[in-house]
Amino acid sequence: MTDHPGTPTATAHPVPWTRATAAEALAHFGVDGQVGLNSAEVLRRRAEHGANELEASAAESSWRRFLRQFADPLIHLLAAAVVISVVAWFFEGAHGAPVDAIVIAVIIVFNAVLGYVQEARAADAVAALQGMAAVMATVVRDGRTVQVPAVDVVPGDVLALAEGDSVAADARLIASSSLHIAEAALTGESAPVGKGPAPIPGEVSLGDRANMVHKGTAVTQGVGTAVVTATGMETEMGHIARLLSSTEKKATPLTREIDALGRTLGIAVIGIAVVVMAAIAMTSGIHSVREAVDVLIVGVSLAVAAVPEGLPAILSVVLSLGVTAMSRRNAIVKNLSSVETLGSASVICSDKTGTLTRNEMTLQAVRAPSGQARLSGVGYAPEGRVLLDDGVDLLAADAAHPLREEGVALLCGGSLASNAEVRRDDDGAWSVLGDPTEAAFVVAERKAGLEEARAARFTRVAEAPFTSERKMMSVVVTDGERDGAPLLVAKGAPDVLLQHCTRVRRGDEVLALGEPDRASAARDVQELSDQALRTLAVAYRGLEPAELEAARAADGTLDGEALRGLEKELVFVGTAGIIDPARAEAADAVATARGAGIRVVMITGDHPATALRIAQELGIAEPGHRALSGPELEAMDAEQLRAAVRGVAVYARVSPEHKLRIIGALQADGAIVSMTGDGVNDAPALKKADIGVAMGITGTEVSKEAADMILADDDFATIVAAVRQGRVIFENIKKFLRYLLSSNTGEVLTMFFGVMLAGFLGLTGHGSGVVVPLLATQILWVNLVTDSAPALAMGIDAEGDDVMARPPRRATDRVIDRRMWGGILTIGAVMAAVTLLALDSQLPGGLLAGSGTVVDAQTCAFTTLVLAQLFNALNSRSETTSAFHRMFHNRWLWAAIAFGVLSQVLVVHVPFLQTAFGTTALDAGQWLMCLGLASVVLWFDELRKLVLRARGA
Repeated sequence: MTDHPGTPTATAHPVPWTRATAAEALAHFGVDGQVGLNSAEVLRRRAEHGANELEASAAESSWRRFLRQFADPLIHLLAAAVVISVVAWFFEGAHGAPVDAIVIAVIIVFNAVLGYVQEARAADAVAALQGMAAVMATVVRDGRTVQVPAVDVVPGDVLALAEGDSVAADARLIASSSLHIAEAALTGESAPVGKGPAPIPGEVSLGDRANMVHKGTAVTQGVGTAVVTATGMETEMGHIARLLSSTEKKATPLTREIDALGRTLGIAVIGIAVVVMAAIAMTSGIHSVREAVDVLIVGVSLAVAAVPEGLPAILSVVLSLGVTAMSRRNAIVKNLSSVETLGSASVICSDKTGTLTRNEMTLQAVRAPSGQARLSGVGYAPEGRVLLDDGVDLLAADAAHPLREEGVALLCGGSLASNAEVRRDDDGAWSVLGDPTEAAFVVAERKAGLEEARAARFTRVAEAPFTSERKMMSVVVTDGERDGAPLLVAKGAPDVLLQHCTRVRRGDEVLALGEPDRASAARDVQELSDQALRTLAVAYRGLEPAELEAARAADGTLDGEALRGLEKELVFVGTAGIIDPARAEAADAVATARGAGIRVVMITGDHPATALRIAQELGIAEPGHRALSGPELEAMDAEQLRAAVRGVAVYARVSPEHKLRIIGALQADGAIVSMTGDGVNDAPALKKADIGVAMGITGTEVSKEAADMILADDDFATIVAAVRQGRVIFENIKKFLRYLLSSNTGEVLTMFFGVMLAGFLGLTGHGSGVVVPLLATQILWVNLVTDSAPALAMGIDAEGDDVMARPPRRATDRVIDRRMWGGILTIGAVMAAVTLLALDSQLPGGLLAGSGTVVDAQTCAFTTLVLAQLFNALNSRSETTSAFHRMFHNRWLWAAIAFGVLSQVLVVHVPFLQTAFGTTALDAGQWLMCLGLASVVLWFDELRKLVLRARGA
């Protein structure tokens, strides 16, 4: 499709983009590949072509969302009750107003409004989180390389592509080096596809467009630049999106359990409702249509009230509010379902650089064959800005070891073999664009006063990019001081780079590299690593023009694959030691995690000594522990590795494939694994982990897309804070489940035993008509007033018990276990007992001889049940901790309780509400009685919790 795209100019391109040259593509969009578009032109094209995003399924309109609140089968039952009540009222003469029908209808509408508001709030929170996790793109604009949200990319933009990037739009390559793109999402091709800018004659299929890159694919290797030819729905991915009609939303384990609970309760309560209706009919007798309707409405109301139909909406709101709170702590959770797993994490596998350390790379030491030097510190501020202190001599060598020549060669060579940039922002501050480790060379070179001379002398012409497998990169530059003679400069892990070296530079001499030199370099690496320094070596060699020409492709380009053949007989310059200090807060976070029963494991590509030093400093490893290296890991079979992961806390010199094996072994051993990563090759491990965590600052777009959570600050402490928040959210879910189910159980048992024991309670013998413990409208009022507001308040309750003082919840544990069910049923029974006792106390006859009317008795029972449920809200904040512990900590809960009390006072004493709900005014003594009986729920549960604590439960 993008062979014939729409363009920002008046006419479409006359030939497919695959056949056009790179120069023709640039000319068509009126853009210079080095300068890119200017800001004004970007705005004009954005207005013309719209946002670079795929059209989502049509957003549900507000009125449709509101109407959907009436789709619940239980609401249909209530609506049927309204119709039946109106019909009965009409045939009985239509005297007065159909009060029952009006009240039930108002309750239906109010419930729909409440559900609508809850859903809207959850949707807004999720949308905000999606915006925070937006994909970024690197583009050239106004002559500068900048990062912008991918949604802002326009046709004609010049994309800068690097390993780990997500391709933001369909684009025609104009330059590349060893560029490989994973296109499985688009073409189904499992292996990454090599890309280059050369024109392709004739018509080619989508999978063969080697000079095109497409939206939604990922860069797995190499670098490149491309001019955008299509955005949004005009891309190939947009074409596929049009073919998709809908996407089925998968239910999470928690949602499935809640849904199953709702179905079970619904079936059980409908059965109970039928029994209650039959019992009412037998005990009271049915003498008119009105009485039959009353019995039917009581049964329907009981069924509706007993099932917490608002539970899914409350669950969504609580989860969304919880992950919004996490985002304020720099943990962006992409899916609400991930919160379920966060609380269960038993192992956190963390990268070292930038996560456990500050990612403030400072080139601190130089080791070379002729000596060594300590370099003055160059670091980064917490927000990633460079701290430059001009005038400091970075090459101040030890007095006995002059190092000028190697020092200059190492700094300049490390900067040449780098894609990092150091620039001054508009506010005058310095900042880095690119890998912080590479930037350490650039910053040190700038402070040494070498940058301008190096930039003027050397011009890059080709690159063989760094990959995690190669652990090195090379560039070819031309030397302006030697008539443009080509030079290959390489930078990488010292042990890897030395394998490509046959010579060594000592001062201004180049000598053969002997075994003593290799041993000396290895000692240097070990000594620097023992100081927790990350090591990188630099090497080079001059190239013959004929040698370079032989490496060129037929179209004259120099590809990274060809350059790898030139990485031989290099001249070893020396090794740089780069410090990345441990984060001060990481040690506390590690201690917190360990106290919560969570193992912390460091997995890094660094030298084992460096990794072990940092791990011991942070408390991840104990003195005497050793690091397991990648080669040692490769020698293990599955069972050996599974045994090893139980005790190993530090893995060093590992590749992304090793990470997969480590995660698999931990999971096979029963662990719930959180895994951090930042590179494109970390994506499989992030997907395999139970919680994949991507770095927000240094992470690639591919890793962010694969992850479940993104750390906006790349800080390990943020992971631990997110685990804590995940546990708090899960505890809060249990709180409102405990509250809703025990309160609804109290309502069901009140009606069931009130009808079954009508004679014992004194409910019989009060004239004709149906006499029940509570009227249908009263049942619905209890359900409406005392359910949603306290449940929501408990859903955002602050941490009460120390959730990090207990081991992780196992993934197999049920949300509502046997002990919780026992508490639900017990409290429900107590609630029903005190409600029926209040009823009985007002009626003549029964267990307690009273002198009131049926209306008095029903009003007292009604009020006692409401107050008992509000007391139950205090109980439900913990299964074992006293309700008086941090009792006033949740002001929202007290606001919900106050609202419930005030509403009940109004419904008992306001005349028109008395008519609607069949109540009568209560005197002070009756209110005190209701309050006292209702408080029994609190005192009984305090006693139950005391017994549980005594048993150590």
